Formats: sequence, C-alpha cells, structure tokens
Amino acid sequence: MEAAFTQKKLSELTFAIIGLGLIGGSYAKALRRLGVKHILGLDISRGIAKACLNAHMIDEIVESGSPALGKAEVIICCVYPGAILEFVRHNAAHFQPGTLFTDATGIKGRLPEQVQALVPAGCEFLAGHPMAGRQGSGLGMAAAEIFDGANYIIVPAAHNTPAAIVWLENFAKALGCKCTVKISAAEHDSIIAYTSDLPHILAVSLVNSASFTEHTKYFIAGSFKDATRVADINPDLWSDLFLANKENTLAEIRKYQEQLARWTRALEQDDAAALQAMMQEAGPKRRELY
Repeated sequence: MEAAFTQKKLSELTFAIIGLGLIGGSYAKALRRLGVKHILGLDISRGIAKACLNAHMIDEIVESGSPALGKAEVIICCVYPGAILEFVRHNAAHFQPGTLFTDATGIKGRLPEQVQALVPAGCEFLAGHPMAGRQGSGLGMAAAEIFDGANYIIVPAAHNTPAAIVWLENFAKALGCKCTVKISAAEHDSIIAYTSDLPHILAVSLVNSASFTEHTKYFIAGSFKDATRVADINPDLWSDLFLANKENTLAEIRKYQEQLARWTRALEQDDAAALQAMMQEAGPKRRELY
C-alpha cells in the first residue's frame, strides 16, 4: 500500500523543515509559495526559529524530541551531514508510519542505509540534493527563487519505493527545478567532488592567494568575480562536506594539479600551440553545458 503523502495534493500536506538556514529557509519560503497545509520548523537556534515564525515562513516551531513532529507527513532535513544521524536518533520515535524523510546534504556516503535503519517501520528515507544555493550563508540569504531552474538530484537506495521516487521528482518540479536526475550515492559523491567541492576550493584559494591585496578590487572584471563567487561560504558546513567526501575531493585536486602542470609546461616552453590546444579543447565543452 502506498504512503498517504503520495495520494495527497501539496495543499493537503504538513511538512517539517529541520534546520532553518539558507537551504532550510529557502524550502520554507518555497513551500509557502506552493500553499502547503502546514509548515513545522526546527532549528538549534530558538531565535532563528522565532524569526521564521514571525516572518510567516513557518506555522509552528517544534523542538527536538517533541511529539509534534508526528504531525509531519514529509520531513526535509537541512542540517550538516554529521548532524543528520543525531537528529534521527533523537526524533525517529515520533515519526508516524508513512512519513517521507528526505535531506538536502551535499554528501551521501552510507547515509541512506544508516538513516533507514533508524526510522520506524513504514517510514521511508529518500536522499535528495537540490543543486541550488547562492553566495553567503544563513537565514538572511534564503529565497524561494534559488530552486527556479535548478537541478534536483535524487539518490534512491534499495529500500526506496517507486511511488516515493516519483513523488520527490514531482515535488522538485513544483519547487521550480528544471530537471531531476537519479543516481547512486557513490556516483553522486564522486561527481559532486568535481562540480562542487573542487570549485569551492579553487574560489577560496584564489581569494587567499598572496597576490590578493587592498588594491585587487580595482583590477577585477567578470572573470575574477565569477571564479570567486562561492568563496564566501559557511566554513562549518563546508569543512564537514570536504572531510566527509575527502577521498573523492583529493582525487579531483590531483586531476586539477595535472591540468596546472600542462599550463606550467606550455608557458615554460613558450609553447603557443599547446596553450591554444587546451583552450580549444575547453571551449566546446563549456558551451555544451549551457
């Protein structure tokens, strides 16, 4: 028998958002835009939860360990990777049978199986990852629009039902996402190391370069702005993400170092043909992305 949430309209569903920062706050605003029935909010900071309530982003504040979580038919966990299991251990007893539990974390590992082992019978954890974000961090940066045109990665595991997967695909589209992609946890983490972890490392490294001075801002055009946009990130969150995906990220750093070595050789040898070949190789690939 399919879970009740798959049979209801969004306007008939109660959601709980765990963690009301940039992503959690954006979910809250997007759910309000969608007109869902009721939105519960939980955050480690009572002040942030209160701010969300006062801004009408959520309808009710819940505390960790509260039976009120049992009202939720869909729970979206937007906390650091290391905090998800802790949340489940303290709160799973209050999940109702038929609840869909999903996340938004950028690293999966063994999380799908670990969470599913902790939730009550009849509940289903389906890992997700909206490829949405913006410069900065925290509730003040939250916006429903970050989902518009974004991609939504769904990471099914053996325990997931077809109905839940279809529901999450449709939910992502309702949020405004452009397309959904289904992929295994191992593939997700490997690709994310290249498309997300490495670019953030490069942006931070550019800004931290010894060449950065008080005069740098007078010599910046589009290329430097684009390359360093994500340097202003949440250090606590991203240190967790980098360490949780350490081996994949180290592999991507090594691959990037190989590319830098190609540039070093070409420049040292005054090899214009090699420089042109690298750029000619990259151009069509970049154009195919968009």
